Amino acid sequence: MKRLILAAMLAAGMAGAAHADDALKAAIANTERTPANAARDGARHPYETLTFFGIKPTMTVVELSPGGGWYTEILAPYLREKGKLIAAGESPTSAKEGARKYAANLTKKLESKPAMFDKVQRGVFEVPTAYDFAKPGTADLVVTFRNIHNWTGNGDDKVKEIFKKVHESLKPGGVFGVVEHRAPAGKEPKADSGYVQEAYVIKMAESAGFKLAGKSEVNANPKDKADHNKGVWALPPVLANKDVDREKYMAIGESDRMTLKFVKQ
Repeated sequence: MKRLILAAMLAAGMAGAAHADDALKAAIANTERTPANAARDGARHPYETLTFFGIKPTMTVVELSPGGGWYTEILAPYLREKGKLIAAGESPTSAKEGARKYAANLTKKLESKPAMFDKVQRGVFEVPTAYDFAKPGTADLVVTFRNIHNWTGNGDDKVKEIFKKVHESLKPGGVFGVVEHRAPAGKEPKADSGYVQEAYVIKMAESAGFKLAGKSEVNANPKDKADHNKGVWALPPVLANKDVDREKYMAIGESDRMTLKFVKQ
């Protein structure tokens, strides 16, 4: 009898995982996504990345600095019915004009498609001064995509403070998922290059109490040597050097990126 019960439980678990995968695939395939965003799936690997982080449709997920909402377009419909998405960015009432502009742009995006974004909650994540995105111990997963290089200019203490705020927001066993432009091991990147050493990110996370649970090379690009004029922005999709060496940068493709999974014990 116990074996039958165990078999039923395992079958139910497998069915749930399959359903979660199907839901994520459906969110990625959603035709309401911005076409230019969807065109980059081959470079950003959203399905593999989010699966590596262990996302489920019942989770409370915090997206730090959603920017233009590339991942928000996937996370919002995926979590809409059973979970919760908190888009944590600049405050609409910030004292900084630039921050208010970013907040207004995100508001405009969220209001543009109510059927997709109507249940997205807002949180404040304004480096280096304001963090109010989730109550302590309430988040299952916090994700950040290519943002840590923006934090490093504030110094190691501020970066560590951010990691501690993330750690505080997570439930025990919660996950912090990081994707970031990766500098070659042992090579100190220029401050304005957009690249960060993987060892540095791991050090900062561990200093905040996280344990590294895994690395994925799904977003790796060995063609990227991180030695470009104008840094990571020389590569697509930005192509900051415009027509100068354009073919070379297009041949390299998007940046080499670390994909790291940290767990709160």
